[in-house]
Amino acid sequence: MYIADTHSDTLFSLGVAGRTLAQTDITPDRLRAGGVTLQTFALWSGPKGPDGDYAAIAEAEYAARQQFIDAGIPQVDDPAQARDGQPHFMLSLEGCEVFQDGLDKVALWRERGVRMGAPVWNNENELGTPAKKNPTDGLTDYGVKVVKEMQRLGMAVDVSHLNEKGFYDLFMKGDKAPMASHSCCRALCNHFRNLTDDQIRLMIREGGFIGVNFYPAFLSADKKADSALLARHIDHICQLGGERIVGFGSDFDGIEICPEDVAHPGQIGQIIRALQQLGYPDAAIERIAGQNLLDYYARIK
Repeated sequence: MYIADTHSDTLFSLGVAGRTLAQTDITPDRLRAGGVTLQTFALWSGPKGPDGDYAAIAEAEYAARQQFIDAGIPQVDDPAQARDGQPHFMLSLEGCEVFQDGLDKVALWRERGVRMGAPVWNNENELGTPAKKNPTDGLTDYGVKVVKEMQRLGMAVDVSHLNEKGFYDLFMKGDKAPMASHSCCRALCNHFRNLTDDQIRLMIREGGFIGVNFYPAFLSADKKADSALLARHIDHICQLGGERIVGFGSDFDGIEICPEDVAHPGQIGQIIRALQQLGYPDAAIERIAGQNLLDYYARIK
């Protein structure tokens, strides 16, 4: 089974926070134990946004990816290049401050293997406004130019962390359907970071992708969660019609607590079992586990 995870902060842990591979949620051994085919590693720009040394942070995280290469986990440029039975990784950007220095930077990072990018993290920047600040300001004119260039080069635009106005701007002003690399359902947990049913329906209609976040604070108001609750968020998207656009977006190494029975990728099988208990057949689970992401990238080429 092709299993994909569309978001983690492991390269920050290694390249900036100074942890070792033995101290991270995601390790080569755990990827192999969980049967993960494709793990996405984010290059995070930092809480100071445009006022921080975002370029140096991104470079340090990019350099840290070599630890996985040295451990036998190869980097791929496209999800279709990852073959079942062997873990691979792909790169993303969380906060696109590195694109503030000119549209030519989009091509530079695309050439380095970045295949998705979230215009903002939790801080406002020259591209747009995060959900954490307000729901109303949206993408800037420059942000729209960046988004169009990303999409022209085959880079998915990630709505996780973007506010509602920015989300709808992508559909009105962008050229291809965006994705949410690590977001949950607001109908089940009323958190500003979660997607409303209307947003989910639009993603379904336009052929986007949603990777469900494993963070208990986004899964439940009491911040307690397990694989069964995680499966309920996946099921909610499926009940809205999204069985072919939903997948996994763990946020491992970016969250301080995990679901009680899914603390690392070696335990991802717990989610598969929870989906089975909800009555999902093997074909549907295979789509959710990874095929939906493959199909999404085929759509945005």
